[in-house]
This record gives sequence, structure tokens and C-alpha cells, in this order.
Amino acid sequence: MASFKYTAVDMAGKKKSGTIEADNQAKVNEMLKKDGLTPVEVKAAGTLDGDINLSFLRKRVGTRDLSLFCRQFVSMHSAGVTILETMKMLAEQTENPTLKGALNEVYLSVQKGETLANSMRTRGDVFPKLLIHMVEAGEASGSLEIAFERMAVQFEKSAKIQGMVKKTMVYPIMVLVVAVVVVVVMLVWIVPTFMSMFADMEIAMPKITLAVVAASDFIKDHWLVLIIVIGLIVVGIKLFVSKTVIGEEIVAKAALRIPLFGDLTTKQNSAKFARNLSTMLAAGISMPEAVEITAETMANKYFIEAMRSAKEDVMQGVPLSTPLEKSGLFPPMVCHMTRIGEETGNIESMLDTLADYYEEEVEVATEALMAALEPLMIIMLAGVCGVIIGAVLAPMASMYQGLDAL
Repeated sequence: MASFKYTAVDMAGKKKSGTIEADNQAKVNEMLKKDGLTPVEVKAAGTLDGDINLSFLRKRVGTRDLSLFCRQFVSMHSAGVTILETMKMLAEQTENPTLKGALNEVYLSVQKGETLANSMRTRGDVFPKLLIHMVEAGEASGSLEIAFERMAVQFEKSAKIQGMVKKTMVYPIMVLVVAVVVVVVMLVWIVPTFMSMFADMEIAMPKITLAVVAASDFIKDHWLVLIIVIGLIVVGIKLFVSKTVIGEEIVAKAALRIPLFGDLTTKQNSAKFARNLSTMLAAGISMPEAVEITAETMANKYFIEAMRSAKEDVMQGVPLSTPLEKSGLFPPMVCHMTRIGEETGNIESMLDTLADYYEEEVEVATEALMAALEPLMIIMLAGVCGVIIGAVLAPMASMYQGLDAL
């Protein structure tokens, strides 16, 4: 038997936690339910997250998890299962531990009489504001299933785009890792072998060879310090980018200005804008509120600021297309189609068309970026290895020239 730490809630809604011995996690859930407790979180005793509450160790709830949750909710609720029972069943069968805990809390809140939207709002760290507002609109209009169906489609499309963008980034990272490994192996093992041979033969070494030898010696003598320094630099850059305004601005500006990446960033944010705004307007959410929520879904600081500024203009009666065009960030097609939608009173349909178009464009831009990065990374790897090989071969060439002169 193993020890498990649990957090549960009793019938009065009071949280309880402790340690329990059981064969597995499922058995712990059964034992807690027999005692009149509803499990919120169960994990093996001794986990760091349970002791120190390190949130970064918790499994993230991704768009695919949310898409599956929405799909399952629609299936159960359309079959006549109550919201309360639906949430209970989803909490029991969800595999993601973070989402499971959140669903348990939502279930308990709904059980006390809270609305589903308000219950989900208490776990805003798990459920996006877009989803919460859609659920709220669905509850108010009596079309909750439609709201969840729309969000399922939304999350599926978002997951597809994210997957394509991540795939683009994986290749250069993998090539970079391979390049680092190859360079380290050559500098630490191969270069010293040849240098020892050249030293025994008393061959004069050119400057490029001496530089490579110096790099090789430095890596061998200070490898631990190098690992620590590189680790600190990576952490420092990550904190600078995520925790400082200047860092965020630098990344946002670079994402828009770097060739190919800028095109992908613009199209990705245009797709997000059109899809999210269309979904919320179709659910009956007001334009200013829909624009404000859409701003939070943008993937670039400048697009976020542009949408927030647009919200202020919209609240003053200015058509949305005007601040979009004024921002200079959105492609002319986005501004033009939005204006036509506003003039014809068919903005939801226009935004849907825009979303479909730019989601396809993101795929095209991703493939173009991959096609450009592949030869670039190969050339970079070949160049680095070529310099090291050239440094090794240079003394040998000098030696052969000396022999020919005899």
C-alpha cells in the first residue's frame, strides 16, 4: 500500500486535507466518498507540489483538454444529464489532474446553488475568460449546449494553430541542440586527440587552430561553470521577457519585425481576433465586452493594446473597423471585411469568413517558415562544424606543404 495526500470537501462545503493509505488513487477516491467527502485533489505523498505548492509542477490545462471537456459536456447534457451530474461525471473521468481538481470545485459550487459560469469563474486560472463569458451567455439565453459546442470548435481550431506554430519552433531547437552536442564532442574529444599528435610532431599551428584549442581547453576546464552560467542566463532571459514590460515589448516587437515570423504573428493574431470576436457576438455578448475579452486572447502585446484601445473607441460609438485600421497592425483585408460587416449588419458572418481565411494562411505561413528555416539551420550547423574541421586540418596541410618543400 502507498500513502496519498488528499484535499476534499465535506457536505457542508468545508475543505479537509490529510494523508491516507491505499493501493491506488481510485481506491482513495472510493474511501473518501464512503466518508461523505468529495475529493478535490489526490496525489502520492512526498510530491514537491503537495509540500511546497510549486504551481509550475502542476500539469497545464491545454486547449485540447478544454476542447475535450466542452465536447463531453455537450454529449452528456444533450442526453438529459443535469449540469450537476455532468460536472461530477466529468470530474471523475478527466485525466488531467489540474482540470480534475477545478471541475471538482465547480461541481461543489454548483451543488451549493451557484450558476455554472460563476462557479467556473472561481477557477479563472484554469478556465479562460472567453469560455466563462460564453457559458454565462448560454445560461442567460437557455442555449448552454450551443455555447459549449461553439467553444469546443474554437478550442480545436486554436489547438491546431498552436500545434502548427510549435512544430515550426521544434525543428530549429532540435537542430540547435544537435549542433551544441556535435561541437562539444568535437572540442572535448576529437580536437585534443589531434592537438596532442601535432604537439608531438612539433607542427606550428595557425591562429584559427589555436583559437579552437583555447575553446576546447576552456570547455574541459570550466564545463560545470558553463552549465550553471548558461542555465542562469536562460532563466534570466525568461524572467526578463515574462516579468518586465521592456522584455515583453522587445519580444513583441521582434515577433512583428523579423522576416517570416512577423507575417506569421500578424496572421495568427488576425485569426484569433476574427474567430473569438465572431464566437462571442454570435452568443449575444455586447461588442465592447467582446472586444475586451478578445484583447486578452491575443498573442502579442501590441495587438492586445490595439484591441484595448479599440474597445474604448467602440464604447464612444466609433465603428470597430476605424481603430483597427488606425492601429496599423491588422492587414487591410481584416479592416475592410470588418467595415463591410458593420455596414451590412452581418459582422458575425464576415468575421467567420475572415477567421477561416487566416487560419488557412497561418498554415501556409508556418510551412513557408519551415521551408526557410531548414536550409538555414543546416548551413549554420555545417558552418560551425566546418570551422572546427578546418582548424584541425590546417596544421596537417602545413605539415604536408613542409614535406613537399623537402
